[in-house]
Amino acid sequence: MTVYGATTSGATSGVASDAGRRVDVLVIGAGQAGLSAAYHLRRRGFAPYRAGSDGGFVVLDADRAPGGAWAHRAPSLRMATVHGFHDLPDFELPEPDPQAPARTVVPGYFAAYEAKHALPVVRPVKVLAVRSASARPDARLLVTTDSGTWSARALINATGTWTRPFLPHYPGRFAGRQLHYAAYRGPEEFTGKRVLVVGGGASAIQVLSEVAAVGETVWVTRTPPVLHDGPFTPEYGRAVVAKVEERVRRGLPVRSVVSVTGLGPSVALRRAEELGALHRRPMFDRLTEHGVAWGDQELAVDAIVWATGFRPEVGHLAPLGLRSPGGGIALTGTRATADPRVHLVGYGPSASTVGANRAGRAAVNEIVALLGAPAGAEGAPGAPAGAAVPVPAVAPG
Repeated sequence: MTVYGATTSGATSGVASDAGRRVDVLVIGAGQAGLSAAYHLRRRGFAPYRAGSDGGFVVLDADRAPGGAWAHRAPSLRMATVHGFHDLPDFELPEPDPQAPARTVVPGYFAAYEAKHALPVVRPVKVLAVRSASARPDARLLVTTDSGTWSARALINATGTWTRPFLPHYPGRFAGRQLHYAAYRGPEEFTGKRVLVVGGGASAIQVLSEVAAVGETVWVTRTPPVLHDGPFTPEYGRAVVAKVEERVRRGLPVRSVVSVTGLGPSVALRRAEELGALHRRPMFDRLTEHGVAWGDQELAVDAIVWATGFRPEVGHLAPLGLRSPGGGIALTGTRATADPRVHLVGYGPSASTVGANRAGRAAVNEIVALLGAPAGAEGAPGAPAGAAVPVPAVAPG
């Protein structure tokens, strides 16, 4: 698959460097997939890491606060226009205000989840490299971070894609404003302007549905978009995921699920359609000083928003030599085919929130099969009897 401090119940910084910090399982990333994996590790009996202990598990997260990629989404993305969201295991997201910003609601929910299940998330910690301590197949993995080194028997990589926005190369130079969707913060700055939106996924639809209300939009995609009027059936969903998984097994660059399913009905899609923003044009040949061009035809625009997707963040895994001749990391399920100690969750077929949940559980099941169940394994985790863990209230923004 191409996938381009320790304290419980929350996060701290300033963890001292200590090569003796040894755990059974180390999770990198505290987004949906990482939290799901952490939940299932607790459920299968792995203890949260505590300073000075040897064993258990820990979650290292590069952000300063809970939320994963959701904390970095545009303020204009409301819960009503989120392209699907599935609860984490054993804790429902209370019904949110549809107009509340997703970047506030979901991080609040993730923070409450970490607290409810006393998950040992240490932040902010940036993982720099993962290496094997020796050539032995059962050697420990050495995880180098910006605050010291950890040692683990198994690794679950859930670093996501948000930090690696993909910008395709086109000849020419545009003198106006260009930004990737990752830097998009809402339509206000584009009021009265002509904006070119590049991309055929849900992110492009969100931008079109917002910017077309305050300015003029032009939509371009590499291939004609496929729009579905009805809901996706479970059978169709399984067939789509199977197509993505086949590329993963072969170690080829992974395609997003939406690239196979097309665009389903959503609030944003309906709004973009009402605004007349869904008239797609093919990709241009080149950039020009004032816009873009198809052959001799040039179109002047004020700005270009590249909603062209992301590449998984796995550069820190390079020392393990997991890449296949196809250019990606071949996976068997969630396990790196070349190294049974390493699992990748939240990419490709498990990139959706429901897929991330399933991937977290599957990875933990395989790790238990590899390492064995911890001695004295407990039952499912939870808050103390009678305790309530509220999700922070959110006012509409």
